[in-house]
Amino acid sequence: MEISLKAEHLFNIGGLGITNGLLLALIVSAILIVFSIIFRGKIKLVPGKVQGAVEMLVEMFLGLMESVLGSKAKAEKYLPLVLSIFIFILLSNWMGILPGVGSIMHKGEEGIVPLFRSPAADLNFTLAFAVMAVLVTNFFGVAILGTFKHLKKFLNFSNPINFFVGILEFLSEMAKFISFSFRLFGNIFAGEVLLTIMFFLLPYIVPIPFMILEMFFGMIQAFVFAMLTLVFLTLHTTEHGAEHQSH
Repeated sequence: MEISLKAEHLFNIGGLGITNGLLLALIVSAILIVFSIIFRGKIKLVPGKVQGAVEMLVEMFLGLMESVLGSKAKAEKYLPLVLSIFIFILLSNWMGILPGVGSIMHKGEEGIVPLFRSPAADLNFTLAFAVMAVLVTNFFGVAILGTFKHLKKFLNFSNPINFFVGILEFLSEMAKFISFSFRLFGNIFAGEVLLTIMFFLLPYIVPIPFMILEMFFGMIQAFVFAMLTLVFLTLHTTEHGAEHQSH
């Protein structure tokens, strides 16, 4: 039994190297795209079970985001971003613990390696999501407040204290790349290692409770990532003066 910290290379498509983590992420993307196309064509005024479940999830997130943002209009505006992050990471985490992930093997350039790997157990996947989340939240900050007001949070020459605080804000923004990516990667990779060891030692009944536990942790990690994105989005789209007044 070998546990690799990095995602294993499978094959190339053109000049793009495909790893087992990226392959499963592409499958998750395809599933969501196909489901969205089919679901959109079957939306009815009287919802069925699937539509009812989707509407319940949307309403739950909408209410939660409205309580954080303080505005229903803002919640509706940012809902596609936050909910998409949650659903994609959640499905990726759950797909990563399905039977066959880690056990179906592929013979490639690096030898015999697993064909599939949980996407979030690949640091490249979590880093890409971290970069996307940080850049998008800053983009919305510029779009809502304006370039000057947003940059003033990081470069403020009004006095030495504000300048120092701005430097700390900038360093904090850079630290998000590390905290975002390693938090998700560390938790999912640790769960993958635990399941691998349990399946190797006791391959029948015992791993089932651990799989259920990993499903719960996978949901929690997706929710935490989405909520942190929402919090940072709130901070970037709120002026400092208005922020202090709300407190």
